[in-house]
Amino acid sequence: MGVDGTGVAVVTIDHPPINLMTVGVFLELAEVVDRLATDDDVRAVVLRSASSEWFIAHFDVEAILGFPTEEAPPTELNGFHLMCEQLRTMGKPTIAQIEGRVGGGGSEVAASCDMRFATPDAVFNQPEVALGIIPGGSGTVRLPRLIGRGRALEVILGCDDVDALTAESWGWVNRVLPPDAIEGFVDRLVARIVSFPAHAVAAAKASVLRSDGEITGALLAEGAAFNATLGDRETRDAMARFLAVGGQTPDGERRLGQLAGEVGRESAIPAD
Repeated sequence: MGVDGTGVAVVTIDHPPINLMTVGVFLELAEVVDRLATDDDVRAVVLRSASSEWFIAHFDVEAILGFPTEEAPPTELNGFHLMCEQLRTMGKPTIAQIEGRVGGGGSEVAASCDMRFATPDAVFNQPEVALGIIPGGSGTVRLPRLIGRGRALEVILGCDDVDALTAESWGWVNRVLPPDAIEGFVDRLVARIVSFPAHAVAAAKASVLRSDGEITGALLAEGAAFNATLGDRETRDAMARFLAVGGQTPDGERRLGQLAGEVGRESAIPAD
């Protein structure tokens, strides 16, 4: 992470080979986001990747297999929801610069930012339902607000890849920009914003966010629904199949939509 002289904080995600969001990566990112949200010297936050092929693949499925399977419904937001809410609500603009693939929890992080810009080779996916779970890091709450109910259900239930131009036409991203232009565009935009009075930027963002309505209750319900899926035998079998056929490897993740379909077909075959 770096903060320039104008107060722009650039957070670079660098966890090769696919920028998988392991528990360790999540904890580090959550700590950084929390620090930036309360740092008065920071005027804007940009999330980027060190890789042109991966923004964030998704949350670590092996780690999810180790999550507790019997938990009471949550009464407060979990750590992932809190991190995403800080990106959405902090009194400074947050921008995701998406190059390459982004899926699952990575897609939820990007969707929580105020703006998203992508290159033409960016690919979006929410693969969770194919694995027997749901997007539990705010995806079922964010996506309908961004792209509408029908398209959100197509993404979440279909578990298929969505190309950058389709995402742009749906409003999932602000713009699609050439690889050699995206960083310059984001840098110019954020420099322009931070040149304006900070109190006006914060007040304008807060006013726009009121259009989201009350969101905490929906996130708590999403968290409870996610937790309820974890102990199901089909869920655990589907996640194991996902890993067995190439999930979380570069080759498998490059065809995530196809791979999710293969997991689904396997789960539809009756046991002997």
